Amino acid sequence: MKKLTILSGAGISAESGIKTFRDGDGLWENHNITDVASPEGWRKDRELVLEFYNQRRRQLHEVEPNEAHQLVAELEKHFDVQIITQNIDDLHERAGSTNILHIHGELFKSCSCNNKNLVYEEKGDIKIGDKAEDGAQLRPFIVWFGEDVPLYKTAQEKVKEADILVVIGTSLQVYPAAGLIHEIKDDCLLVVINPNETGFGYGQRAVVMKESATKGMKLLFDKLVNLA
Repeated sequence: MKKLTILSGAGISAESGIKTFRDGDGLWENHNITDVASPEGWRKDRELVLEFYNQRRRQLHEVEPNEAHQLVAELEKHFDVQIITQNIDDLHERAGSTNILHIHGELFKSCSCNNKNLVYEEKGDIKIGDKAEDGAQLRPFIVWFGEDVPLYKTAQEKVKEADILVVIGTSLQVYPAAGLIHEIKDDCLLVVINPNETGFGYGQRAVVMKESATKGMKLLFDKLVNLA
């Protein structure tokens, strides 16, 4: 069975109603990114950071996977599918996908602010005073700007194994995730679905579809199945 790797970003979840911050203004829900998504922001105002992610978590309960998520899940009938997502939501899981690597963390998890290996399921709010078993304050299980990406090496290996790599809904501007595109094999088929400018420095290597995630996946699905 051929190995199909999906590299997904904010664009696929935006169509389910999850807002993104990469709109050029550097703000996320009217917050400066460094205030809510960096170790500095956490040290400066823990309450602000916790409430920001509490709001994101509440929103996630209210949205559903879209057709792009569902079509990606459907591909497991035809390929050995590995999803590498920059998204912190669980929409791939809810759509039925089973092999998902969240390189930037997961919104429905929390961890100790002193030990990110102490991880807990977290569907509700995290409050000041909520503690891990080591006695430290719980924080969102998110890889913030300036932090290491522990799953990056695993993601590199998965990309290197791919016979087909489909990039959906990401302009690959955030490193180190942006570097994954350069790990593909010489004979790997590269397909990019993104309505925005998609120049990643690989020249004519990619089949580029300037479409939304859902429309792009609908156009691509049968073509992929024929390659299985």
